[in-house]
Amino acid sequence: MKVCEITGKVAVIGNNVSHSNRKTKRKFSPNLKTKRFWSEEEGRWITLKVSAAGMKTINKKGLAVALREAACPKKIY
Repeated sequence: MKVCEITGKVAVIGNNVSHSNRKTKRKFSPNLKTKRFWSEEEGRWITLKVSAAGMKTINKKGLAVALREAACPKKIY
């Protein structure tokens, strides 16, 4: 299943709408990429399947903080 390991984004269902306003079901997939990140704490590469928004989160907060928040998203840091 396509799930971002940082943000938790998944595919959602919607409609294709034609010019005549006929609707057929379609799936909107998240923009997932397999990317390696260097972990300073562990001293090794970590491979994650992340969305573009997840990459921006890692760049902003750092890998360790992003992984900690992804493990328990409701907690206030």
